[in-house]
Amino acid sequence: MSAEIRNIAIIAHVDHGKTTLVDAMLHQSGVFRSNQVITERIMDSNDLEKERGITILSKNLCIEHNGVKINVVDTPGHADFGGEVERVLKMVDSVLLLVDAFDGPMPQTRFVLKKSLDLGLKPIVVINKIDRPGARPEEVVDMVFDLFCELDANEEQLEFPIVYASAKSGYARFEPGDDNMDLEPLFDTIKQNVPAPEGNPDAPFQFLVTSIDYNDYIGRIATGKIFNGSIKEGDTVARIDKDGNIKRGRISKLIGYQGLQQVSIEQASAGDIVTIAGFEEISISESLACVDDPQPLPYVNIDEPTLSMNFIVNSSPFAGNEGKYVTSRNIFERLQKELRTNVSLRVEETDNTDTFKVSGRGELHLSILIENMRREGFELAVSKPEVIFKEENGQRLEPIEYLCIDVPEEFQGTVIEKLGRRKAELASMKQMDGTNRLEFNIPARGLIGFRTEFMTDTRGTGTMSHSFVEYAPYKGEIDSRKNGVLIAMDAGETVAYSLFNLQDRGILFVAPGTKVYEGMIIGQHAKENDLVVNANKGKKLTNVRASGSDDAIRLTPPNILSLEQALEYIADDELVEVTPESIRLRKKILDANERKKSEKKK
Repeated sequence: MSAEIRNIAIIAHVDHGKTTLVDAMLHQSGVFRSNQVITERIMDSNDLEKERGITILSKNLCIEHNGVKINVVDTPGHADFGGEVERVLKMVDSVLLLVDAFDGPMPQTRFVLKKSLDLGLKPIVVINKIDRPGARPEEVVDMVFDLFCELDANEEQLEFPIVYASAKSGYARFEPGDDNMDLEPLFDTIKQNVPAPEGNPDAPFQFLVTSIDYNDYIGRIATGKIFNGSIKEGDTVARIDKDGNIKRGRISKLIGYQGLQQVSIEQASAGDIVTIAGFEEISISESLACVDDPQPLPYVNIDEPTLSMNFIVNSSPFAGNEGKYVTSRNIFERLQKELRTNVSLRVEETDNTDTFKVSGRGELHLSILIENMRREGFELAVSKPEVIFKEENGQRLEPIEYLCIDVPEEFQGTVIEKLGRRKAELASMKQMDGTNRLEFNIPARGLIGFRTEFMTDTRGTGTMSHSFVEYAPYKGEIDSRKNGVLIAMDAGETVAYSLFNLQDRGILFVAPGTKVYEGMIIGQHAKENDLVVNANKGKKLTNVRASGSDDAIRLTPPNILSLEQALEYIADDELVEVTPESIRLRKKILDANERKKSEKKK
């Protein structure tokens, strides 16, 4: 049976068209009825995935094509979700490497490709968006080959098959100039080049857990691949944890895939990707095996977190006004629940019972968790992200990121100068159509707060992406934010008259009528020092009217920070207050006199 199975993962940089290609494959394989209403990017099922246009969680689907069952895993393209990628690569026998015909290989392409090459997988390269203006498919193939060489691919991996495609238009071709208008060349390439799973259906049962979820009806469910043997609903199997401890359990539900749908199945065998229920304590990378001869499968190592921040119980004067879940117990329970499925996350308790140290793979990884929590009704305060250092042989090491920037030539000098101050080292510079591609190695610390500054400096025309490379010796101090902040003096509502007088002092973060409290940050000061200001003072009313001075007040629109921008912006002595309705910036110590005392102690 496994001879008619192909297990493949789709990997690509953010926005290169993975999920759109999966949509097209589903349509052409007859999964949907001809009159069925289908949303775009159907695999992005999470609300945040749809809003941001990125894949966060890896997902499985099954496509039947001319008697061959193709199990496809759609993986995240962002390096912050690399923990998802590393696990799913253990389930598949090849990868579909999707590369934009204009952009070429990008940092996250590099990150995931390195993982798959290290596992010995032989990729199929799909050059997507060949109908895009400015597409240069032949050039991009050369760039992909260079990348394979750079990542130490073996000779077999360097002989990769190539398919040219337009996922949006739903066609694939063996040559860019063909007139083929369907995906048959892609399906044929998968069947011919992806090896059938190696497992033996008659050997003792072995199953590796690669993802975990929870179902309200059947409890905890584990998804993974059957490496050997076969299984039926109701069978008793052994669960082997990472320490080698063995516990027995019964499979209460066996679930397979039909298109996008999960369907109950009676049995499955080697090569199948299935979901199993019946084990309440099961975790990622654990094995299920036959009771008579329980042999574990190799444990999947996940890269360690590189960034941490403190999640703190909200202590502002507005605490509890907007959120349902506000206590330390609520926050801790939610973080423990996240740990069940989010393998790249670490949660530690601290000396303070109201503070938890949460570590992840990057700002996006942690901000997605915070955004999900606020949508669920949680209220909390979050500290500035900090990189995680390591000590080896008495030397302090820090995480280094590979940074790729595409920027118009006129802004190139400014970007290089700013990154130089952040200890970045320029690795290469290439000219492209109208833009220059700059590649740097930069300490992860240097990227905190850089994105907002970068978008301002390039007037929104630059693009940047980065991925973790290695731990390297500490690069020295990096200057933090240059400007101070404007801090509210009293509680109340902001008044247009006061804000009008304050806008010469810097950039405002609040609009008129915003509720503020003492110690809340309402703007950025034009100078380096912090300034305590009164934003609630109205104009004194008299009977005298002067021509000109009573004209309508014209306010510059405030700079409303998003969650990511707020996390990047804050300094060490500041917090971001996150509630279901608001994102506020505040000082850790709200009282101005207490702040002065604490500064003197330093």
